[in-house]
Amino acid sequence: MLTSKERAELRAQANTLETTLMVGKSGVTDAVIAEAETQLEARELVKGKVLEGAMMTPREVCDELCQATGADGVAVIGTKFVIYRLSEKLQQQRNQTGRAKRKETPAGKANPVRKGAQARRQAAKKVREQRNEYFRQMAIDRAIERERERQLRNSD
Repeated sequence: MLTSKERAELRAQANTLETTLMVGKSGVTDAVIAEAETQLEARELVKGKVLEGAMMTPREVCDELCQATGADGVAVIGTKFVIYRLSEKLQQQRNQTGRAKRKETPAGKANPVRKGAQARRQAAKKVREQRNEYFRQMAIDRAIERERERQLRNSD
């Protein structure tokens, strides 16, 4: 299962891809599944198109191909869809050349406004806790003082 950041990165990569998988009026057949398997093994990311004569929607085609091949659906826009599956063959090639299995998704730049708001909330929380601790200690001290006064009155 892909995270939303991984899916967004794959969608961005798919923009430049050519459509290489076509699904016609016969729908998702064994031949289409076999072709999707070979393309997924060779490329990892496959862009497909559902032709107008097909009796299935692109979403249905994408879901069926994902189920049959063990891939993840990345996007379905109009008549086109994108599927992804990590390829063992490409993984081994990357390991031999010393490249990482996947580029890590950048954490992104922190939002300074949000960061400032969080810092202010934490500072306010700390001040509240200190104030509450002070009043709690004052209440305990007064209770002890009253108890001592009561004992002094009773002993007189």
